Amino acid sequence: MSQPRTLWEEGREPGRQVVALGLALALTAVVLDQAVFGSVGLLFDVFFVLSCVAMALVVRPRDFFTVGVLPPLLMVSVFILVGVTRPDAIADAGDGAVQAVVTGLSHHAGALVTGYLLALVVLAIRHRVIGRQHLAH
Repeated sequence: MSQPRTLWEEGREPGRQVVALGLALALTAVVLDQAVFGSVGLLFDVFFVLSCVAMALVVRPRDFFTVGVLPPLLMVSVFILVGVTRPDAIADAGDGAVQAVVTGLSHHAGALVTGYLLALVVLAIRHRVIGRQHLAH
């Protein structure tokens, strides 16, 4: 009789789909935060951290590397888009796109570090659990 899979063994989504999911979640968080508060702030941070954990849980094992490097690339990509289209959402109104991206990254560094670390921890746990399952069989 086989045991039911644990949360750590469930992820089966390809890396490309997880990247698309992460981008969609981050951009949705930007839109919601701007709609509710007029700028990118705490709501985005919470969504970003939760998205990093979710991506680490749903990705298939062979694509762990993709999610392992995704959080900083995701935040930079989103802030480049925001910096080009609405720099005042992540920086001062007079800042240019490049300055807006730098300012946005510095203001949201806590969320980036937290999301990145949690994603790496989840991937490490999943790697250990899956490795133990393969040894047991």
